[in-house]
Amino acid sequence: MIKNRYAILALLTGLNFLNYIDRAVVSAVVDPMQKALDLSDLEVGTLNAAFIIGYFLTSPFFGARADKGARTGLIALGVAIWSIATVASGMATGYWSLLAARVTVGVGEASYATLAPTIIDDITPPDRKNRALAIFYLAIPLGYAMGYILGGFIGKRWGWSMAFYTTGGPGIALALSCLAIAEPTRKLAAAKGKIIDGLRVIARIPLFRRGVLGYCAYTAAVSAFAFWAPKYLLETFPGELDLETANRYFGLVLIIGGAVGTFIGGRWADRALARLPAMPANAPYDAPANKAASNVLLRVCAIGMVIAAPLAVLAFLVPSAKAFFALAFFVEVGLFLSTSPINAMFLRSVPTERRASAMAGSIFAIHLFGDLWSASALGLLRQQLVTVVAMMALPLVFALSAYWWWPRESEAR
Repeated sequence: MIKNRYAILALLTGLNFLNYIDRAVVSAVVDPMQKALDLSDLEVGTLNAAFIIGYFLTSPFFGARADKGARTGLIALGVAIWSIATVASGMATGYWSLLAARVTVGVGEASYATLAPTIIDDITPPDRKNRALAIFYLAIPLGYAMGYILGGFIGKRWGWSMAFYTTGGPGIALALSCLAIAEPTRKLAAAKGKIIDGLRVIARIPLFRRGVLGYCAYTAAVSAFAFWAPKYLLETFPGELDLETANRYFGLVLIIGGAVGTFIGGRWADRALARLPAMPANAPYDAPANKAASNVLLRVCAIGMVIAAPLAVLAFLVPSAKAFFALAFFVEVGLFLSTSPINAMFLRSVPTERRASAMAGSIFAIHLFGDLWSASALGLLRQQLVTVVAMMALPLVFALSAYWWWPRESEAR
């Protein structure tokens, strides 16, 4: 059994890395895949929605089940499902078969994304929780970037289908490793409780609700940006970029900017929390000190979006790819400042026995009201408006997330 917390963190982070590689590959090969399967922009956008449907519809089930019992088996099942479905995506022969595969990818990832952070939270000392979550969520920019880079490289040489086969295979082999994780001791919710019971409890918490609202706006804009960025670059700078170089440079910007932002956000959150008065380990979630800590975490998230929004406007107006990538680096830093703090806030702002439900509830909400429709909506905007005008919807939504995340004094008491 794997009991060492560093080994568990490394394993779960590595699997999260594979998770986001699988997510990004579809964006990296949009152009050749769209041509091969004769898909419209709206149909391509709905592929992202298909993944999200599987993801958000099943996350409450996994969250409620994990609040009552062991999580490692559910995580292993999730890893196996998403990896097999990624391979199946490469076998698609048309729109509907590809759509079905992407829905199934979402089902597998719902289990993993809901439960892995709660295990990390259980095994990590209080003063290191944000740092540990920052390491885990560092896999988001690194995985997305590697997905773009690998997808562009493989897609150009061996076709878009091979990109799915190559990135989905390793997860199948590693799924069983999750069963070796020693399940941490924790307080469990009543076994007779229903899924809706846990969601009702967390939905009544004002800080949790506001965190989710901001995260909905954030997720909608970030997902649409990530999905359409490679195609936007190919259309806007055709003389400077091709499929491989567009994905490579965007991936490198995402790796560096995302890693820097995730690292800074985690350290900043830990240091900001350290300046607050000491709080008993068993303090209830609704204690004033806990509310103040949650607001500190939300402030870090809001400042990141204040940085990202105006720089994103400039990035869509510059005349060269080099200028776009330079600005996009700082946009990514701002966006990823929130990666660790927002998830730490969700875990802190709810009762201990409802943490899995909190992660599941946030996933359900941010996808239903966020990226379920955002890639499709941006695809529709692109068909109706000049490209640069359509892309300006993204920084506007970044600003909206900053508004929701900015702390309210009334909620700190």
